[in-house]
Amino acid sequence: MQLDPFLIAIVLVAALTHASWNALVKFSGDRLLMATCVQGMGVVLGSILVWFVPLPSSEAWPFIFASVIIHTTYHLTLINAYRVGDLSFVYPLARGAAPLMIAVGAAVWASEFPNGVAMFGIGLVSIGIMSMGFEKALRHKGNILPFALAVLVGLHIAAYSVVDGIGIRKGDAFAYIVWLHALEGFPFFLWVIAFRRWDFVNFVAEKWKPAVTAGVLGKVAYGLVLYAFVEGALASVTALRETSVLFAAVIGAVFLGEKFGWQRWLAAALIVTGVIVIQLS
Repeated sequence: MQLDPFLIAIVLVAALTHASWNALVKFSGDRLLMATCVQGMGVVLGSILVWFVPLPSSEAWPFIFASVIIHTTYHLTLINAYRVGDLSFVYPLARGAAPLMIAVGAAVWASEFPNGVAMFGIGLVSIGIMSMGFEKALRHKGNILPFALAVLVGLHIAAYSVVDGIGIRKGDAFAYIVWLHALEGFPFFLWVIAFRRWDFVNFVAEKWKPAVTAGVLGKVAYGLVLYAFVEGALASVTALRETSVLFAAVIGAVFLGEKFGWQRWLAAALIVTGVIVIQLS
């Protein structure tokens, strides 16, 4: 389960860029439209880069199409989760649950079986991430819908991670990354154009700079993770990737004046300890 130092660096950069574009989405005013910009940027960049990479192998195409479908339902589920639950509750719960789900999925579908020490480390990372949202959990006491949708978002994250982790090993990695990004945003992008066309046009006209920035960061973030999946175990890579939640908390504290109390310090300690344990496994 130990990751190469180069892969660690790649995934940590991915985590930082992931946290950065999520911060832009969080404070964009309209998360749906900003998420559409992120998806649309993948279509734009992918449509340019497809001319410089080969076609994916015939074995990879089913995984690409499956990933496009899962990503589309993921975004719709995430938006609905944010409608009924606080961002600071839904996001950590979903991202924290994902590594454990991926460990199970990777064992079943990719025959990757983490040892006991690695699973302990993954568990620490997951608990640390989920605890980031514990202080908001009381707001939803007695309302199971935000919790259920957050878990469903986590299942989507696990599903597309396992699908992409297997699919990218079915041929040329760069071809998979580029073609996935070129196709992934189409369903979601076309839906918004059909139903909120002028809202989207006005949003882009007003906020095109943060929109382009978030889009580029979002696509770079997942592209780096996909590349890491080629050599790294899915559960280990994902656990390290989800440290983006910690980066997001730091960004919020440093740049946005958000509180970084003892709960977050404890969560940070659990996450860092978990990552170290995974490496020692």
